[in-house]
Amino acid sequence: MAITAAMVKELREMTGAGMMDCKKALTEADGNMEKAVEILREKGLAASAKKAGRIASEGMVEIFLSEDNKVGAIVEVNSETDFVAKNQVFRDYVAAVAKQASETTAADMDAFFEEKWALDAQYTVREALSQQVAVIGENLNIRRFEKFEKAQAGKLVSYIHGGGRIGVMIELACENEAEELVELGKNIAMQVAALNPKFIREADVPAEFIAKETEILTIQAKNDPKNEKKPDNIIAKMIEGRLKKELKEFCLIEQPYVKDTDMTVKQYIESVAKAVGAPIEISRVVRFETGEGMEKKEENFAEEVAKAMN
Repeated sequence: MAITAAMVKELREMTGAGMMDCKKALTEADGNMEKAVEILREKGLAASAKKAGRIASEGMVEIFLSEDNKVGAIVEVNSETDFVAKNQVFRDYVAAVAKQASETTAADMDAFFEEKWALDAQYTVREALSQQVAVIGENLNIRRFEKFEKAQAGKLVSYIHGGGRIGVMIELACENEAEELVELGKNIAMQVAALNPKFIREADVPAEFIAKETEILTIQAKNDPKNEKKPDNIIAKMIEGRLKKELKEFCLIEQPYVKDTDMTVKQYIESVAKAVGAPIEISRVVRFETGEGMEKKEENFAEEVAKAMN
């Protein structure tokens, strides 16, 4: 029997399972909807049907670094409540997801979800996630991952803040893979966690970003009554000065180093490079914060208590 898009849509709405999983189940059931639901239930994919619509904006960030320090991966896995995010079963699952991400060849989340789950190859990553939803009792989601493979000498360093609220992974390039690089990486990662810079260095700032910031600063300057009688060349210099100041805030190595504000991050790196006898460069940085940019569930404690009493 030919499986239509309408059939897949109907099964997906009934079970909350993924589109590809619904298509596979319908194919296996030769188009029989009830049988397809049963197949999905047997695989643990329909257990999360009622939970699929709930907002999962809590959770945690985890990082896995390989023993040889050649590969690293950072993941964000979401849950509905902070309570579940502190549960050891959930934390163990997230650690397994991070390890899987370090071994993946997937380029995006869709491909990652279709991979075989490393802990039990009879399931895909998506199927293993649905099983965790059934076990934990909340909607869960693997939101994103990023993988670093070291292409040159140096160190991959990780930092987790607030029990998984924020995670930072950093790659340092240096011919001398001294242990001092680990402390340097941790300190810079802490800086990134705290201040969330947009770029590593000024050379990384796109021309479009500079153009947009210049436009905003120009409008601000023209709307300021104090600038009414100032000539255009003076206003232009003011805008240039403000832009330079902003770029120092946006660019990691230009920021004052949080542990010693008398020096910049760049100067701190140079001091460590001098100690290890080789130049050090920040190759890459990634920062994940749990739930950033996501809709948050509105909690009303009085309503929750009233519901529980009834």
